[in-house]
Order: sequence, then C-alpha cells, then structure tokens
Amino acid sequence: MAIEIGTEAPDFALKNQHGETVRLSDFRGEKNVVLVFYPFAFTPTCTGELCSLEKELPQFQNDDVQIIAISNDSPFTLRIFAEKEGLEYPLLSDFWPHGAASRGYGVFDEEKGCAVRGTFVIDKAGTVRWTVVNGLPDARDQQQYLAALAAL
Repeated sequence: MAIEIGTEAPDFALKNQHGETVRLSDFRGEKNVVLVFYPFAFTPTCTGELCSLEKELPQFQNDDVQIIAISNDSPFTLRIFAEKEGLEYPLLSDFWPHGAASRGYGVFDEEKGCAVRGTFVIDKAGTVRWTVVNGLPDARDQQQYLAALAAL
C-alpha cells in the first residue's frame, strides 16, 4: 500500500543516469518535488508518460519544483534511455538494493519485480501532499500533477 498524504516522504540516495547520487533530502526547504515511479525504460506506456513530462518540463522543473523519475532499471540503461528520448530531468535507478525506494513508498510489485505507476507530490518541508497510484498498464494524467502543485 502506498504511503499516505500527510506522511513524511521517505528519503533515498539513488544514482541518476549520469552516475551522480541524488537524495530527496537535497531538495528539502528548497523545492517541491514531483516523484514519478515507473516500471521500466523503453516500454511504450513509460516512454509516452516520460516524454509527455519532458514536453512540459518548465512546469515541472524550475525554481520552485523538481521532477524526479525512478525505475528499477540500471543507471546505464537510464542513460541510454534519456539520451534516446531527449529526457533532461533526473532518472534515478532503484536497481540495487532492488526496489528499496519503491518499497519505501509502497509502490513495488513483488510479483513483477518493478515499481507500479506511483506519483507523489512532496512539499518543501518533505511532506507528501498528493498521490496517485495506477497499475502497470494504466498511464497517469500529468494535468493532475499540475493541479496538485498549484494547490501547494
């Protein structure tokens, strides 16, 4: 079960597509965070969702907001994926320990071995303010993310 609204967002330290460590706590007090868990790079629904976010990037990555996408792919896979699709925001690898961050947010599917489609809007204090969790085949509506950000 996904963590609830009003819960302190679990911190993590994960490698991005460039091998740099990114921590959620790096943004505390500085930016709201849109945290997007997705199953796997290069799959049609994931690619569509992440490219859609890239098209609206100024709304999701600016002086007030940081978007972060997390999958269970390796950092090497994420680098190739980001380059192929022109994704300029952080793609983090929850590869090892496998699914630790996804489990912390309650969005890891043990049977499939990957994260389901969970999104969390986290305020500058580190509190979850909005969330949506969809099953593996069901794409999310990024307009909901924007509405949640506007409400902060």
